[in-house]
Amino acid sequence: MHLPRFPRRRTAVWAAAAITAAAVLSGPAPAFAQATTDASPVTAKVDSAVLDTVAKGEESTFFVVLRSQADLSAAKGRKSHADKAKSAFASLRSEATNSQKPLRSFLDRKKAGYESYWIANALRVTGGEDLVEALAKRPDVASIVKEHHYKLDTTESAVSDAATDADPAAPEWGVKDIKADQVWDQYDDRGEGIVIANVDSGVQYDHPALKANYRGNNGDGSFTHDYNWYDPTGQCPTSAPCDNNGHGTHTMGTMVGAGGVGVAPGAKWIAAKGCESSSCSDASLLAAGQWILAPTDHNGQNPRPDLAPDIVNNSWGGGDTTFYQDIVEAWNAAGIFEAFASGNDGDGVTCSTGHAPGSQAPAYGVGAYDVDGKIASFSGFGPSRLDGSMKPNISAPGVNVRSTWPGNTYKAISGTSMATPHVAGAVALLWSSAPSLIGNIDETRALLDEGAVDVDDTHCGGTAGANNVWGEGKLDIFASVDKAPHTAAVVTGTVTDKATGSALPGVTVKASGSASTRTVSTSADGSYRLTLPAGTYDFALGGYGYAAGYASGVTVAAGESLTKHFALDAVPSHAVSGTVLDVTGKPLAKATVQVAGTPVASVTTDASGHFTLPKVAEGSYTLTATPTAPVLCNGVYSGSLAVDGDETLAARVPARSDAAGNSCTPAAYSWISGSGKVALSGDEDAKTIALPFPVKLYGVAYSSASITTDGLINFLEPRLGDYDNVALPSADRPNGTVAAFWDDLVLDKKSTVQTATTGKAGSRTFAVVWNNAAFAGNTSARVSFEAVFDEATGSVTLQYQGLSTASPENGASATVGIENQAGTDALQYSFNEPVLKDRSAIRIAQGTK
Repeated sequence: MHLPRFPRRRTAVWAAAAITAAAVLSGPAPAFAQATTDASPVTAKVDSAVLDTVAKGEESTFFVVLRSQADLSAAKGRKSHADKAKSAFASLRSEATNSQKPLRSFLDRKKAGYESYWIANALRVTGGEDLVEALAKRPDVASIVKEHHYKLDTTESAVSDAATDADPAAPEWGVKDIKADQVWDQYDDRGEGIVIANVDSGVQYDHPALKANYRGNNGDGSFTHDYNWYDPTGQCPTSAPCDNNGHGTHTMGTMVGAGGVGVAPGAKWIAAKGCESSSCSDASLLAAGQWILAPTDHNGQNPRPDLAPDIVNNSWGGGDTTFYQDIVEAWNAAGIFEAFASGNDGDGVTCSTGHAPGSQAPAYGVGAYDVDGKIASFSGFGPSRLDGSMKPNISAPGVNVRSTWPGNTYKAISGTSMATPHVAGAVALLWSSAPSLIGNIDETRALLDEGAVDVDDTHCGGTAGANNVWGEGKLDIFASVDKAPHTAAVVTGTVTDKATGSALPGVTVKASGSASTRTVSTSADGSYRLTLPAGTYDFALGGYGYAAGYASGVTVAAGESLTKHFALDAVPSHAVSGTVLDVTGKPLAKATVQVAGTPVASVTTDASGHFTLPKVAEGSYTLTATPTAPVLCNGVYSGSLAVDGDETLAARVPARSDAAGNSCTPAAYSWISGSGKVALSGDEDAKTIALPFPVKLYGVAYSSASITTDGLINFLEPRLGDYDNVALPSADRPNGTVAAFWDDLVLDKKSTVQTATTGKAGSRTFAVVWNNAAFAGNTSARVSFEAVFDEATGSVTLQYQGLSTASPENGASATVGIENQAGTDALQYSFNEPVLKDRSAIRIAQGTK
């Protein structure tokens, strides 16, 4: 029998708060206490909830926040948004790398799993009372904060009827109320050239009102999700954006949706899924916060701060934490405008009901009002309980706001969550009209405040013009745009096919100059519009099936209106075929082959690994070949493809690897018989043994390990018993493991677990051997397997002997692979797949990252 895996809620550095998502998540924040012990005082502030848990002899998962913080003054002094983001990222990551090194070494020695973060300089750790006490005494530790995970707030109401489900035909009431439609008409400005993000429950990226301006839309029927979408929750079934709640799709629609639901329908959008579904974990919110400043590929690797969004909407919050302040200040230093919901815990009367992060002084908090111009009964009021600052900063439409909803529909819902994206979209209009403001957070806030319509309500303090109910008043983006510095030049034009004169939609138009770099895509009629600070620019145009277009040295003056048309030449198309080989060089069937970033239809390899693609236009591309299940040790092939005629190629997939660079390949079978016996028997037994040489797992060296009856080697916990096998990685315990054949196994009189050490010092091998282990549910079925550690290379080889082809001996109910100490990275060979074979071996090589 197995024990259930303990639920382990993932969390983030600001974890003292009730962090929310939807109209704003709610929950009481735990009190903080200065922890002390009878032996000696501690130096760090420790969350009382952590102390209560570990005092009972239980383990707690918490954040260790370091005292050292990055100096972001250099980033603030940079001129362009991209330079600000690059500088902030470099400072934050450098500070975290250097200051966390001693603490990481300490945690490695303690065999404590952890996950480190750079944007708030903290580590997520799991441990008991001794570890908490030791950490609290360290001079480099500022505080120890318990992790939290919060349900969505129930204040938010949803309405769905025939009217709300219908496609919009005119601007929604909120869009009209803040006068966004007047900015469209009088300034011909819909947010072009600006990129907005949200941290929310995700987005239905192909919703008809959102699909066209998703930054990952290549404009030719294909999509690139790397750097445009991130799911740290792991909830989406594919690498494409998803929304399993609806909240994120709704807020994104209010910002950029087409058809009248969005404030800035000309802006591009990207997104990070910081909320699992109906709740948000601290860890997911923190990981999303990092990605906003430095977007990555779908594996969370290769950060690109130059691709950071201009604006980020945060329709979540809760509690009275100050930890998220680090992230807010990092975004601001990077030139990213952030808007936060004020919260839904108001009652229309009581003061100081707003929640962090929106109630923190560095954040721009947003309250909500209804169609009659009355403050919403749920809108959180100030002053801030954290620092006494005036909150909210401004108010926007937030009652019965109709916007996009998953399933290609629309819904009207209420909350400060709905008010906040009105502000984020408004900033896109402002920055598109006046690009000299991009990245200038203080001046932008001042213009929003100056344009706002005053509402006199001082019962929570303040003045008629700025108070703790309405903030600066009701958002009026037309007034703010009117007051902005209109020094930009406007460049418009059309892009057509040179031969036919037909309009070319979806063509990327990029203007690069010393003052700014801005990118837009042509609309359905081939037109584009760019606002640019005065200066000289080089234009570059690109679209599938056409030769690139260029125009160098285009000079624009302040306030100038310039028309610049482009006509592109179509290029010939050619046949592309080839063969896909697996990691061993054998033909790989059923692999999906596609030309990334193009509308060319993907194809599947046949039994001989052969493929033939439809005609591909001349140009340079990336060709990918993705193995289908079972993936085993086959990685994804990604190679350059230059098409200038008919092409034939062979694509051999690499060894599959994890984020740390560990990789697996089939190996030569060479069974090592055991000699020394490990005292294990029965069901759910475990024994800690000394290792003959240091064994490394994810860069940490261990001198001992716990061997279990269930085919698992655990380097972190010398505990009795195991848990039901799961797919890797998993934040749930156990972590820091080698799963040789993780299943519900029993050792009876016919079974043994043995070890064997061979070779000389420096080139030894150490084997842990399970002989004739029986399955708990079927003792007539048995397996023999082993894990062999190599001292010289650091690799581990998993070998199998005497397996039949029948379930469960073939791995149909087992997990095979390795997992890191925090449960955030793994190299899984198989999970509940009948893929293991008799007299086979799998070698997992040590990573270098």
